[in-house]
Amino acid sequence: MKRSADILEKSRLNAATGRLKVVSWNLLHRSGAVVEDICELIDQENPDLFLMQEATEAIERLPDIVGGRFYKQPWPGRSHGLAAWSPEHPARAGVLKLPASKMPGRLPPRFAQILQIKGMTIANVHLSHGQILNRLQLRRIARSTAGPTAIIGDYNTLGPIVLHHFSDVGPRGHTHRAQQVVPFRLDRCMVRQLQCVGARRLRRGSSDHRPIALELV
Repeated sequence: MKRSADILEKSRLNAATGRLKVVSWNLLHRSGAVVEDICELIDQENPDLFLMQEATEAIERLPDIVGGRFYKQPWPGRSHGLAAWSPEHPARAGVLKLPASKMPGRLPPRFAQILQIKGMTIANVHLSHGQILNRLQLRRIARSTAGPTAIIGDYNTLGPIVLHHFSDVGPRGHTHRAQQVVPFRLDRCMVRQLQCVGARRLRRGSSDHRPIALELV
């Protein structure tokens, strides 16, 4: 397939620079981005790794269109979960259970999708809304990983984050508007033993979140 071949060639050109280009996007599972929107963004940005939050079963046909490898981490009890796509680079995927609220009626426990790629550990996350709980979840990821690590995705956090040995390197502008009015910077990236040489917000598209693009070394 010509489209797949073109994407693969662009990925190889990216690899020659020694950088890992990552795009992360909360897709908005009910009425947001569909697989064609993701394909368009892949064509535009040529990422080495595309991280998705709120990915539904319909997104699983992505490799049928653009090739590459697709990794899905379901969220038990929900119709959506975490997912990642890579054009070529072998990525070893795992899962890390995160702290959860013990109050009755709360959502099922969340997980981080852990990927090993190009000597880096990438944690794809969709954290809880509780401002104490989501910081506890970040600490669990930090303690459970070692070496060059990036935690990327929808943090659902408000205000600054202090995480030992990690730096906040994501784009600084807002990535989501609550009720289309109040702006929040929910989509973030924190790194340990890595540098970010490029961080951008991308066009919002059909989701209620703007994708972010990062170049890590």
